[in-house]
Amino acid sequence: MKILVIEDEPRAADYLRQGLMESGYAVEVAHNGTDGLHAAVNGDHGLVILDIMLPGIDGFAVLSALRTSRQIPVLMLTARGNTDDKVRGFDLGADDYLLKPFQFPELLARVRALLKRGQPVVKDPVLRAADLEIDPVRHRATRAGQRIDLSAKEFALLTLLAQRAGEVLSRTQIASLVWDIHFDSDTNVVEVAIRRLRAKIDDPFDDKLIHTVRGVGYVLERRASV
Repeated sequence: MKILVIEDEPRAADYLRQGLMESGYAVEVAHNGTDGLHAAVNGDHGLVILDIMLPGIDGFAVLSALRTSRQIPVLMLTARGNTDDKVRGFDLGADDYLLKPFQFPELLARVRALLKRGQPVVKDPVLRAADLEIDPVRHRATRAGQRIDLSAKEFALLTLLAQRAGEVLSRTQIASLVWDIHFDSDTNVVEVAIRRLRAKIDDPFDDKLIHTVRGVGYVLERRASV
C-alpha cells in the first residue's frame, strides 16, 4: 500500500516516512500544498496524510480540491487543536484528524483503520441452493458434501441457473449465455444438457432442484415437497 505524506517540516516528514516504511508501506512525500495536490490527484496512493499548515496552498485547500476528483482516505495533521479547524476539515471531507504532537503508534493505528475501511468487501463467490454449492473460482460443485464431476458446459449451465436461482430462463436465454448461439427450435442441445445435468445434480437425491416450466424454460430452486 502506498501512502502520500504532505508535510512541509522536513523532520516531521522524515519521521513519518521512516516509521511508515518500517511498518511495510511505500511512502511518497510532498513538501508543499501544490506538489501534494498534484501527487494526490495523479497518483495511486491508498491514503493521504495531510498537514494543514503548508506553503503555497494550505491543507484545507488541498483537501477541497482533492475531493472534486478522488475519494481517497485523508488523515489530517495539525498543531492547532481548536474545534473550528476540526469541523472545517470534516466538512471538507477529511476521514480522520490527529493533533500534533502525536505518538507514532496512534498514527499507525489510525492509518490501518482508514485503509481497512477503504477496502472493498469481498463477496463470497460460492453459489448455494439448498445443499448444492458451486464454486466458480475452483470450478467445483458439491451436493450434500459430495463432489459432482461436470463437463465445462455442464458447469457453465449449472452456474448460470444458480446465479439466476428462482428465475425461469428460456431455452433461448440458456443457449445464448452458455453456448453463445442463437436458439434453433430444431436443436435440442439445451434439453440434452439439462437432462445430463439432472442425472448428476438431482437423480441421486430426493430433493429436486432443476425444474421445467412448460412452455417457458427451466429454473433452479428448492420447492416444498408435496
